[in-house]
Amino acid sequence: MPELPEVETVRRGLEPVMEGQRIAHVVQKRPDLRFPLPPNFAERLTGRSVLRLERRAKYILIGLAQDAQNPEEVLLIHLGMSGRFTIWPPKQSRKPEAETSDPKGPDGTGRHDHIVWDMESGHKVVYTDHRRFGYMDLIAADEIETCKHLVKLGPEPLGNHFSAHSLQLALQGKRTPIKSALLDQRVVAGLGNIYVCEALHRSGISPTREAGQVAGKTAKPTQRVERLTATIRSVLQEAIAAGGSTLQDYAHTDGELGYFQHSFTVYDREGEPCLKSGCKGKVTRLVQSGRSTFYCATCQK
Repeated sequence: MPELPEVETVRRGLEPVMEGQRIAHVVQKRPDLRFPLPPNFAERLTGRSVLRLERRAKYILIGLAQDAQNPEEVLLIHLGMSGRFTIWPPKQSRKPEAETSDPKGPDGTGRHDHIVWDMESGHKVVYTDHRRFGYMDLIAADEIETCKHLVKLGPEPLGNHFSAHSLQLALQGKRTPIKSALLDQRVVAGLGNIYVCEALHRSGISPTREAGQVAGKTAKPTQRVERLTATIRSVLQEAIAAGGSTLQDYAHTDGELGYFQHSFTVYDREGEPCLKSGCKGKVTRLVQSGRSTFYCATCQK
């Protein structure tokens, strides 16, 4: 599943083509993705100007200007497991791919290209989702912060509200493993399996240690929490700079792949030597809450 760096990379790719531009036409090829699309979805988007593109956790938020039929709204998008956007330049359609199982229609789109935005500039923005685990919703702009998708989310890990102090308070008293706590979107928004594994390894914290033990009982953040907060930020910033991580379906809006997977220190490296300087341990894999955890038992305590 695309995590925060991948979603932010997609948002940045869409921004130059969509922000400040008008949506000339929308092709909706099916009534649903993971959930049913909003009523009159294509009609409510057609003709609207895009005010801004933002990200909250793993959601892309596209602000839509008010028009004669609709108030100012936000198109909320979650990419799910395999959702991706591709931008087609003006007057170009996708070229048929050799030996493809996704035959193209007259407009160049395939059966997994579910929604197409025709921008007034001539660009096409195509949403593709083989597994259809992604979803979209239209929400009134003044209700976006309190909508069911976002209301329970914790602070953004790259935002001003995320700090060692806020993480200290969120972790205190929790008996769940620290890895599970960090994956709880109410504790911190947008973190996923890959970057939690990487952050814990860089911080020297075992993924099995209780979250409450990491925080301790004092109001002042512990050294572990201070180190973890800084590491979460740095891992995410490095991943965004590298365009995210491509393991299966993820790609940029121009089709390029992410490169942060080449910088993994533990994720998906079971049995390989630990890369931390001076450590002679090996990367171990265990399963926590149905997800693979990769860590070094020698240097993560």
